[in-house]
Amino acid sequence: MFQDRTDAGAKLAERLDDYADRDDIIVWGLPRGGVLVALEVARALDAPLDVSVVRKLGVPDQPELAMGAVAAGGVRVLNDEILAMLNISDQAIDDVTRREMETLERQQLDFSGETEPADPKGKTVILVDDGLATGATMRAVVEAARRRNPARIVVAVPVAPPDVRQDFEALVDEVVCVSTPEPFSGVGAWYRDFRQTTNRQVQDALEEARSWHEHDFSGSDDA
Repeated sequence: MFQDRTDAGAKLAERLDDYADRDDIIVWGLPRGGVLVALEVARALDAPLDVSVVRKLGVPDQPELAMGAVAAGGVRVLNDEILAMLNISDQAIDDVTRREMETLERQQLDFSGETEPADPKGKTVILVDDGLATGATMRAVVEAARRRNPARIVVAVPVAPPDVRQDFEALVDEVVCVSTPEPFSGVGAWYRDFRQTTNRQVQDALEEARSWHEHDFSGSDDA
């Protein structure tokens, strides 16, 4: 049980100590809640923090059920099992995708202005969220990161169900997870304080990280 996302980030950072004080590390937080966890990880590792915006694709009429996700760079990952089970049409998928991409682009502007996430090419990118449930949103971010040719992709979360963790171990170079409870019940069940994170909190976290770790967020290798 974690007190809140700050506590979860501190505990997660302890498991990532091998990556501390290296100049080839970038931490990407998934908004919104994952950025508060990632802030503590970046602080402990003395690594730059950036945000990789991702949006869940909710099933029409069942928006809490994810049929996939979209991420920055036009990445879309779909859950073929859900799509087949519910017989969702291509048109419905495209309509939801278009709406979520529009929201994603607005959030990217809110969090990072006109810049793209820091370029992970040839570096180790640590992808941080406040937990994994189905893993749909994290899969989209993994694909977005992979398209930018990092040397290594690490998924780091405080909590995840055992089967989802195992799925990601086959997908990325390393998975770091503090707790894999079973039965799982959901990410929020393992936090005493799991109140919704606001856009302002995300912006404040990114500004704080930039204040103590000078970094070029232009996505260029010319930092």
